[in-house]
Amino acid sequence: MYVVNHRNLFFWITGVILAAALASIVFFGLPLGIDFTGGSLIEVSYTGTEPALATLQKSVDKVPLGEVSVRQSGANGVTLRTRTLTPPEHDAVLSALSLGGTAQLTEDKFTSVGPALGSELGKKALWAIFAVIFAIVLYIAWAFRKVPPPVPGWTYGLTVVAMLAIDIIVPTGFYAALCHFTGAQVDALFVVALLALLGYCVNDVIVIFDRVREHLAKNEKTGLKETFETTIGKSIDETMTRSINTGMTVALALLALIFLGAPVTVNFALVMLVGVVAGTFSSICRSAPLLIPLAKRFAKK
Repeated sequence: MYVVNHRNLFFWITGVILAAALASIVFFGLPLGIDFTGGSLIEVSYTGTEPALATLQKSVDKVPLGEVSVRQSGANGVTLRTRTLTPPEHDAVLSALSLGGTAQLTEDKFTSVGPALGSELGKKALWAIFAVIFAIVLYIAWAFRKVPPPVPGWTYGLTVVAMLAIDIIVPTGFYAALCHFTGAQVDALFVVALLALLGYCVNDVIVIFDRVREHLAKNEKTGLKETFETTIGKSIDETMTRSINTGMTVALALLALIFLGAPVTVNFALVMLVGVVAGTFSSICRSAPLLIPLAKRFAKK
């Protein structure tokens, strides 16, 4: 019953975290990568001493490409982002990064995406997120259509959508800050992480809501009189260990991916890790307790 008794504290914590995430998105923004805007990305690693970034930037600026971003990548490499390159321009950039051949390097990755394809991928990514949310709403509405009082079935669906929105905004705000300080950009893996989080977070919430529904049905059948707060608290206590253990298991796998995995998946794993922590907190401390003030409002009406 600790979570239920201190629900207002957890609501305030949620408000502070949500405000920080929204502020991060507004002030830092979400820079789109070449997956959505089009352009070319080159990743190189140096076999000897890596030249200073300022020197590399100055060398690359001599190639007539317009705006070019050169950033550190790993311990001994750099990542370059620019408009879509032609083969001669690609060769010229590699020559500039090698400082005319004086610095030995290895090209680890070269990716080019046209602007039309990037725009299409951006639209499809948004539609995919909206489609997943819509499917979740339909499922909740059907699964809880016969839930006993005091809260109607559609309220569970509304609560789940509100929790999912928070569970998506929090890792997005984290990623906005990460992009600002590290030069990362929004790519297809970021969208994949958000879609995976939608499925993970709704599963956690559904487990608790399903336990609430079971207790309400049992109370109605046996004639047991207990307050809605007691039912919510009992349901949270019975599922809390399961939610925490599941979250810790996933978090350990993501930590292994962050520290031992390939560099290309580090940002994906970081977003997932923040989302899993936020989702676990949401399912335990926000989702079911939010039904209590809603029940009181329906009781007044």
